Amino acid sequence: MGTWLRHRLPERVDVAQMLADERFVYDTGTAVGDDHPYTPHTFVWFHRDLVDEVAVPGEIHVVHQDDRIVVVDKPAFLSSIPRGGHVRQSVVVRLRAELGLPELSALHRLDRITSGLLMLGTERRWRGAYQSMFQNGTVRKTYRAVAPWRADLELPVTVRNHLGKERGRWQAAVVPGAPVNAETLVELESRDGDRAVYRLTPRTGRTHQLRVHLQGLGIPIVDDPLYPEVLDVPVDDFSRPLQLLASELAFTDPVDGSEQRFESVRQLPLHPHPRWG
Repeated sequence: MGTWLRHRLPERVDVAQMLADERFVYDTGTAVGDDHPYTPHTFVWFHRDLVDEVAVPGEIHVVHQDDRIVVVDKPAFLSSIPRGGHVRQSVVVRLRAELGLPELSALHRLDRITSGLLMLGTERRWRGAYQSMFQNGTVRKTYRAVAPWRADLELPVTVRNHLGKERGRWQAAVVPGAPVNAETLVELESRDGDRAVYRLTPRTGRTHQLRVHLQGLGIPIVDDPLYPEVLDVPVDDFSRPLQLLASELAFTDPVDGSEQRFESVRQLPLHPHPRWG
């Protein structure tokens, strides 16, 4: 088992010390031994060491809470789920403690730098019913974004193409000639000088879909660190929030059949937290 763990885990993990400290355990809670025979299909559990994380400014507004779901309005720069270097500084980890809901989990994706509405399930038993709504596209999602105004851009327009994202690359890209897998309705909502607020209605949910689609129209979202070019922004720089807001969620509740609609408490343009202003 020790040989297998060294092979499976990154070099930065001190497997030998963790084995000596009995930090790897089986389902039964029994410690894994370095010389234990390797057994296929065996679950091994451990808690990894967490690096210090810079506190993300901004408040998680609880928009709605009942026995099955919690809908929150998250600030930019806060990860939805614990991932990579963002564990304690994630919506799920923060709210599990604050709301006393140890099984709380995100029901869909929202990029770390995107602000707005995120829906979570209170218990494991509710996940399937609500996650299937997002997977089947029955949740009506509306976003708003601040981007340059173009006099020659005819709106509304529906952008339809194939988006792909290679593992290890920061940016997603349009794949010419491939079957359509991404569709967004783009509408002009208001204009202020050389910038405008656009209403975005995605009919699919590909990675970075809205950001790529607006970039393709020649109106990249203001303060986007990835499009049109990748910028080297420190992870603790919260001074320029992406001007993209997940502003509305609407759906028919799969459990009780009620019609639900939620709106973000935030408005565009998004401003940095006072301590980063």
